[in-house]
Amino acid sequence: MLMDSPLGGIRVEALAADQAEQAIELARRLGLVDSGEAGFALQLTAHGLQLVELGPKAPGPIRVDFVEGAVAHRRAFGGGSGQMIAKAIGVAPGIRPSVLDATAGFGRDAFVLACLGCDVTLCERHPVIAALLVDGLVRARQVPDVAAVMARMVFMEGDAIQVMGDWKGEPPQVIHLDPMFPHRDKSALVKKEMRLFRPLVGDDQDAPLLLEAALDLASHRVVVKRARKAPCIEGPKPGYSLDGKSSRYDIYPRKRLGA
Repeated sequence: MLMDSPLGGIRVEALAADQAEQAIELARRLGLVDSGEAGFALQLTAHGLQLVELGPKAPGPIRVDFVEGAVAHRRAFGGGSGQMIAKAIGVAPGIRPSVLDATAGFGRDAFVLACLGCDVTLCERHPVIAALLVDGLVRARQVPDVAAVMARMVFMEGDAIQVMGDWKGEPPQVIHLDPMFPHRDKSALVKKEMRLFRPLVGDDQDAPLLLEAALDLASHRVVVKRARKAPCIEGPKPGYSLDGKSSRYDIYPRKRLGA
């Protein structure tokens, strides 16, 4: 069951006999077809859905996990409202903005913001990444320790530009964008994820349109994550930026966030 990709496709695998029907249904829902050579496998396991690159020197599988591992460590020891993303979003005493994470990916930034008390809507357009994200959200909602955090996270699958254009109801106060760019973070985790992400997702060539749609919708500010030395997204210039070691946040303020 394969999906076209630069590395030859994605194969759906059930690692247990009782998951065979689930694998068939997942392949049907994602539009995967039985043809060609697979470069990746989307695997159903007892611990959740995972994506793995195939080949002798490929890294291990990637799975969305909001309960254990790096995300859990960041939740416990990440620095709270002192984190750079929290400052960029506008988290402050008495201020917890509503956020649309329009390029949610594996949901790590959204989870950090939800841990800090923000209501976060996650949007992801790539169907395989979305499937992994939804699987992680479903599993985490069954864990009492993070249930309250997960209740602040709502998922919407679809192209963010269209989602924002069709938005109904109260607009998000803040929209967070993290378009694909050449990451310079040297951690093994980021390198491993980028090796899987980039062939599947590619660069976000429509980033200027994404920014335009976000500026049209957000009521208070748009926040764009970029590589520290990368140019701003084509379009209006940010009001100011917050710089970190390997990345920065470009801030497009619209009006002041209040308690």
